[in-house]
Amino acid sequence: MTVVEIVFWASVVLLAYIYAGYPLLVWMLARFRGRPVSRGAFEGTISVILVAYNEAGRMTARLANVLASTAEPQVLEILIGSDGSTDATAAISSAYPDSRVCGFEFTDRRGKPSVINDLVAHARGDILLFLDARQDLGPDAVARLLENFADPAVGVVSGELVFRRDTASGTAAEGVGFYWTYEKMIRTAEARYRSVPGATGAFYAMRRELFRPIPAQTILDDVVIPMQAVERGYRCLLERGAEAYDRPSVSSSKESVRKRRTIAGCAQLIVAQPRWLLPWRNPIWWEFCSHKLLRLASPVLLLAAGISNLWLMSLPLYSVMLSLQFALYVSAFAGWMSQHLGKRSSLFGPSLMFVSLNATTLAALWDALLGRFHATWRKTA
Repeated sequence: MTVVEIVFWASVVLLAYIYAGYPLLVWMLARFRGRPVSRGAFEGTISVILVAYNEAGRMTARLANVLASTAEPQVLEILIGSDGSTDATAAISSAYPDSRVCGFEFTDRRGKPSVINDLVAHARGDILLFLDARQDLGPDAVARLLENFADPAVGVVSGELVFRRDTASGTAAEGVGFYWTYEKMIRTAEARYRSVPGATGAFYAMRRELFRPIPAQTILDDVVIPMQAVERGYRCLLERGAEAYDRPSVSSSKESVRKRRTIAGCAQLIVAQPRWLLPWRNPIWWEFCSHKLLRLASPVLLLAAGISNLWLMSLPLYSVMLSLQFALYVSAFAGWMSQHLGKRSSLFGPSLMFVSLNATTLAALWDALLGRFHATWRKTA
């Protein structure tokens, strides 16, 4: 076997492990070596933590949605931090007609991690419930999260993000929906086996005593905060059915902005949290590396597989493999065209999402190399 063939097959095998092998292995471990959770009634109090930037248009409805929860009697306080908002976010929060709602106005825009640290310092509840301003919660979503805390081994519980589709949804939305179905399948298996290396940032809960202040420039607070609990031997779970509702991005460009930030955050973890790369320091080292880090190598592996395949295309087997790669990219282009024409395609959505995600990963790695780590965010919807 030549060096070029080794490069090709090594790339193919690693890609197969990242996208199929790891999900299958963790599913099998969950099936045969899963750890049950002792769910039950949990009567502790809740401190809602919500960081907002220019969310005046959503804030009243968001608060009403939280207080419509079946777990509303357990809500001790709702702490809202306005992170340098230039609209009426802070005023609406402070004037809300419920004494449990406490608004904190921060005139300088420092980023979500700094505001989270400040809000948690004021929290008094047994459970910290982290929410975003955009999503709506199902009426029993919070109660379903809380049931898991009856098990003393559970430190963090993430809700399930569910995308609502409408007639305006295009091919990009189909791709996002497919991606989240795939992602939730993996997270469900990880939760049943040991722990998920992160949470759904829009909706998750944590025991207050496990929280530690996070670095101000943290991008993925929804990974760093849960991993604090995992490091200390607690479990991080996904509660399917504890639903937070959102709408997928209507264009691949908007989704790219979000994913680019998320992927840059994964790269940041390598520098900011190097101890998690050590199997004797990270109780879920295998899940963390396979799920969070190896995907960063995916675009490089795709390039290596493509270039080496071109070099070997004169051989019959490699000619077939090149045709398969070509079909993938043609399918992604067809998905992009259908999105551009305002059409919806379930057939081409997954390939568009896959290729877009890997292109975004390359851009995010470039951001990481240039040190473009910013805790503040740019709204896309």
